[in-house]
Amino acid sequence: MAEVAASVPQRVARRPRLRGVTSLLGTVPFFAYVAIFLIVPTLVVVIGAFAGNDGGVTLANLRALGTEVVLDAFGRSIALSAISALVGAVLGALLAYALATANPEGVLRRTVTAAAGVLAQFGGVTLAFAFLATIGLSGFVTVWLQDTFDINLFENGVWLFELPGLALVYTYFQIPLMVIVFLPALDGIRPQWREATESLGGTTWQYWTRVAGPLLAPAFLGSALLLFANSFSAYATAAALVSQGSPLVPLQIRGALTSEVLLGQQNVGKAMALGMVVVVAVVMALYSLLQKRTSKWLG
Repeated sequence: MAEVAASVPQRVARRPRLRGVTSLLGTVPFFAYVAIFLIVPTLVVVIGAFAGNDGGVTLANLRALGTEVVLDAFGRSIALSAISALVGAVLGALLAYALATANPEGVLRRTVTAAAGVLAQFGGVTLAFAFLATIGLSGFVTVWLQDTFDINLFENGVWLFELPGLALVYTYFQIPLMVIVFLPALDGIRPQWREATESLGGTTWQYWTRVAGPLLAPAFLGSALLLFANSFSAYATAAALVSQGSPLVPLQIRGALTSEVLLGQQNVGKAMALGMVVVVAVVMALYSLLQKRTSKWLG
């Protein structure tokens, strides 16, 4: 009897450990996914950025990042990402505020949020074709404006295939993404805070500039940074629209990896990819800090 009684605490102590191991098994697919599609490609990029064509270690690939063509591509990518993120953040925040004031269980809010979830992922070749069919050189809107009002959208050049056109196309999926990520912050604003402001004699302007504005500023800036990273890493849409030249970093990387004119540029492409990883890592680190500050007040 004494031996049986002594074994009972051991079995009881063993059960929590078994539960812990069993619960960790559920995370194996997630960590496998992260390792295969994030960690391994990142290691390939980092190692390849310092690898020479002869298999040795070299800094020549990183020095290539200082050339005029690559710096111009980074400048264009950053400018495009900043413009589309700013426009998408402002317009998306206004749309999110309109949804926040609507009935949470209403058809309007559910419909718009569902559409935002779909349109935020609507990119690539499909989105490029949609814009070409709509406002391209022979798009139905372009032809209709020309025939009806004698308005030529491309009177001053084919801007759709340049940075202004890319900014317009990118904004199409930036606005719904802003709605998705910024709407929870607006929902976190408590009505009691506005009532308290009004009871103390505050105006609407004072409420937004001294109460709601400072509380929402970290969430807004963090969402804008997320939009910047989303635009900076976009590839398929730009590749479908820009047929000549490589004005953006992702297109420069494609040219380095697939060029039949300049051979042996694969590792230079990996060096440019490493530069993109660094930029995105800095942006996402700032986004994480802003999210922590947002959750402190709106969590």
